[in-house]
Amino acid sequence: MSRLFLARHGETIWHAENRYAGRTDIALTDKGKQQAIRLAQWAAEADIRAVWSSPLSRAVETATPVADALGFSLQIDDRLLELDFGRGEGLTASEMGAVMPEALAAFRADPVHHHFPGGEDPAVAAQRGLTALRSIAAAAPPDGAILVVAHSTLLRLILCQALGIPLSRYRHVFPIFHNCTVTEVEIKDSVTSLLSFNAPLPLS
Repeated sequence: MSRLFLARHGETIWHAENRYAGRTDIALTDKGKQQAIRLAQWAAEADIRAVWSSPLSRAVETATPVADALGFSLQIDDRLLELDFGRGEGLTASEMGAVMPEALAAFRADPVHHHFPGGEDPAVAAQRGLTALRSIAAAAPPDGAILVVAHSTLLRLILCQALGIPLSRYRHVFPIFHNCTVTEVEIKDSVTSLLSFNAPLPLS
């Protein structure tokens, strides 16, 4: 049995405009960097024994202060990459409504069966992400917990896949994954239990 804390990376420069950020490598804001520092402060008291991250810089920038504070090497898993949003990448919902209104309407009705044109199949992303978490959990030390820093859409898809929730419901069941909050799961063999969701970090 392994405990994992899942965290979305800190705020990015696309956050204010709510642009869809998939594989584009975008930087953290100053606020995002401060969120990463607070995550490191929290982790120092949370009995974290390893830190894993998506390879995208916004996740690495968030996870590195944690690993440094704990004296661990940051471990990277390419399977923790965010979903590729295809033609929706870098656009706001308003911009998508102007350039591909039919695709946006279909996405809102069912974001899995009608994902953005040219983008990754969310079912494939959910499976690769859950496989990553299970392999991380299997290699975890017998005591303590693991911190995994990844991305909003991928984490929501993973939770749905792990908990038996239809993937097409991910935007409704988990409407938002806040930056640098922590979500705790317990993985035992192939069974995943959700212990907490979007728990805010304590004030420093």
